[in-house]
Amino acid sequence: MPGPAAPRLRAWQVAALRAYDAEPRRDFLVTATPGAGKTTFALTLAGRLLERRAVDRVIVVCPTDHLRTQWADAAARLGIGLDGALSNATGPVRPDLTGYVTTYAQVAAKAALHAARATSRRTLVILDEVHHAGDGLSWGEAVAAAFDRAARRVCLTGTPFRTRADERIPFVRYEQDGDGGYRSSADFGYGYRDALRDGVVRPVVFAAYTGTSRWRNSAGEVIAASLSQSATKRTETTAWRTALNPRGRWVPHVLAAMDERITALRAAGIHDAGGLVLAGDQQDARAYATIAEHVTGEPPVVIVSDDPLAGRRIEQFASGTQRLAVCVRMVSEGVDIPRAICLAWMTAYRTPLFFAQGVGRVVRARGRAETATVFLPAVRPLLALAAEIEQERNHVIPPPAAGDGLLDVERPEPVPGDRDPIEALDADAAFAHVLHGGRAVVAAPAALSAQDEDFLGLPGILTAEQTAALLARRDTHARQRASVVAATVPSAQGTAWRAGATLRRDLSRLVAVLAAREGTPHAQVHARLRRAVPGPASAAASADILERRRDALLSWIG
Repeated sequence: MPGPAAPRLRAWQVAALRAYDAEPRRDFLVTATPGAGKTTFALTLAGRLLERRAVDRVIVVCPTDHLRTQWADAAARLGIGLDGALSNATGPVRPDLTGYVTTYAQVAAKAALHAARATSRRTLVILDEVHHAGDGLSWGEAVAAAFDRAARRVCLTGTPFRTRADERIPFVRYEQDGDGGYRSSADFGYGYRDALRDGVVRPVVFAAYTGTSRWRNSAGEVIAASLSQSATKRTETTAWRTALNPRGRWVPHVLAAMDERITALRAAGIHDAGGLVLAGDQQDARAYATIAEHVTGEPPVVIVSDDPLAGRRIEQFASGTQRLAVCVRMVSEGVDIPRAICLAWMTAYRTPLFFAQGVGRVVRARGRAETATVFLPAVRPLLALAAEIEQERNHVIPPPAAGDGLLDVERPEPVPGDRDPIEALDADAAFAHVLHGGRAVVAAPAALSAQDEDFLGLPGILTAEQTAALLARRDTHARQRASVVAATVPSAQGTAWRAGATLRRDLSRLVAVLAAREGTPHAQVHARLRRAVPGPASAAASADILERRRDALLSWIG
């Protein structure tokens, strides 16, 4: 009986296999952009090494349990039997299988067990998304202990990475970067620019949405700031956090905009087009799901790690027709959902590696006419990361005339404002611009025909200004849909804050007047006011108490 057919390899995969065979080597690092086909390359190499009897066993280490199943299924299609469910409680590998798939967490838990499995036979170890071995010193040490004596090792990553001298990932060759750190040096690299040129990935349109966020700080002051204005890091971060609050208007507005885009794509012939909503935590993910159901009229798929059926839900969404899936980090890397063509970035994660992996979920190409759209807050950290990816696109697809990266895996330092105690009050949203050629492009004044909408984001057809104009035109409808959601899911805090903000400003002004007249400190006036009108401090007081305190001050001033 004939065996499984050999996969049809892409040009970069053939070149990488030739590079591997060019000289004998024990370690080989491949950096290939998300969606390029690293799994197929690694399993094809494994099949060749098994056929040559250079190795007798294959062990794959990946980040999550869901990816274990994905790897095992892909290997089976190539005739390589890998156990995708082998646990640390089980001793030897099944004799009828070639190897198994495990996770970095399992290796860290029992490194000696995996070392025994890797040395009992000549073994090829495939370390998928190898930067995860740098998630903690214990993981890196466990990977080194488990596979140091393996016959061969292949490391895979979607993005180059940088790390510190004392946290280098095992089996990776580094070069000094001149800043006291080390950067990975790949034996074979295949970047987004190369993949875009070959039609392996989709072009990406980054649609940035600004808005005004309003919050109350620990001193009781109500502060308003635009997402896109030049501000301190603390203010920018707090405005960003407030915009992502499910009680505000920014989230439903952007979800409505993404739903508009999905509707347009489906009308244009991509009948199964879907979108991913990337949330910061499970609580936000469930809240966003409720909003998305109000916006789209159908419940989205919710994918969180606490759900034992999360892996199955990913598979159902990948093969289904649901419009949206809301997730935290479970689909941030490695998960294959080709029909996902839109992404809403609704998390405060800002590391370059996570951004590249998240965007990588929507760039896998199925046809030349498909373009991914990423909806994101118009904040500087994200715009800078998007510009790097967009700049690579422009090297391949020159923009039409208007008239017609190294990535960091180390844990980032806390950003000012990340943990400040605040009360998020409200945030609105408005389309700001698209990124093009490293610049922010706003809507063009020229009118566009209805036919132009079919070409939104297609490379080389519309100018950046026309693309921005189409998104701006749809923004009005998105705002109307978002306002309906806000009326459907009212928030007492969101409706009461404006009156409280005005009263607090009045109190501050009147206290200053009285203190100046009497020559007493502001604190003494505040203390007297609280004795006259008992209750909490003004920052936490209700509108009723604030009104009575204002009246008392007015009577004292006369």
